[in-house]
Amino acid sequence: MSWFAACFVDVPDPRTGNAKRHDLLEVLTIALTASVCGAEHCSDYADFASDREDLFREFLKLKNGIPSHDTFSCVFRLLDPKAFQRSFGAFVEALGAAGEGVVAVDGKTLRRSFDKAAQRSPLAVVTTFASATQTVIGQRGFRAKDGDSEIIAARALLECLDLTGQLVTADAIHCKNETSRVILDRGGDYLLRLKDNRPALKAAVAEYFDDPDCLAALASTETTDADHGRIEVRRASVCHDLSFLTGPRRAKGDIVPPPGLACLGMIEARLTRGEKTTMTRHYHLSSRSLTPDAYLAAARAHWSIENGLHWVLDMTFDEDRARNRKDYGPENLAILRKLALNMLRRARPDISVRRKRKRSGWSNDFARTVLGQMR
Repeated sequence: MSWFAACFVDVPDPRTGNAKRHDLLEVLTIALTASVCGAEHCSDYADFASDREDLFREFLKLKNGIPSHDTFSCVFRLLDPKAFQRSFGAFVEALGAAGEGVVAVDGKTLRRSFDKAAQRSPLAVVTTFASATQTVIGQRGFRAKDGDSEIIAARALLECLDLTGQLVTADAIHCKNETSRVILDRGGDYLLRLKDNRPALKAAVAEYFDDPDCLAALASTETTDADHGRIEVRRASVCHDLSFLTGPRRAKGDIVPPPGLACLGMIEARLTRGEKTTMTRHYHLSSRSLTPDAYLAAARAHWSIENGLHWVLDMTFDEDRARNRKDYGPENLAILRKLALNMLRRARPDISVRRKRKRSGWSNDFARTVLGQMR
């Protein structure tokens, strides 16, 4: 049995009776292969399997022939997404792609997954993304109208991951003491954006960094980027003396620092475009004692989840226009797309994901260089 099959062998088959005539692992393998090679939905999977039957018969038995569109649709609508997600984690571990470094957490709405007839809102997913290796390491779906939230989904996802040695970054919506505790309990550290959803804490931190004497005494670093017709200067400062948060000022408001807080950071960005200059300040809380350079690098690495994942899924996999909406279909197919992206990222790193998808669809020989990771 290949390691790919070993990862997914424990996923329960939701079908009954004659609907099980096609082996579940073979159906998943065909769908993943088709997604790697450019297929977008269940009809594509069936068409691709029919046209490339010679390729699949090299490593699949296909005892009852090629699965139909209805078979793929049935499997992904009924498959337990939690079980599929657990196998996703085993897949990433076996692929050896997670690495160490910054793990970014962020949510994304699958815009066309709404179902008006069933009065269901679009599905949203929270994803954890290893910035250094550009690898998805986990996903959890939720629907706001069902009483779920991105905060709850993110905690549930983080509780399933081994975060040893990782620095978890997240936007201000996740700047909650409960989320910080989950990250620490799983062996990681956090770097969380601080905004107005923690008003007393933000006001105290902002007041500290507004003091010129305090700011001048802090370790800092500065970078300059000049591209796309603009000049951006970023100055990052870190504070490791947190006594001002635990003194008398704490009793004046709801200043409850997250557990394990080790340092505060501020990034001051000065953006010049033509004759117009704007200044912004961003604040972060971290359980890791960071240098200014490490802090600035980690804060910027967080946004790789936008450029390296969300943008690629929308532009290369056309995820924003995916119209799957029945049962568990949207969540399971979102997982499948991320599995395909992980495989494409690991194979032939010298060319883009878009080119790899196209060439895999055009050539069996090229497809084998990607699919060889499944053996």
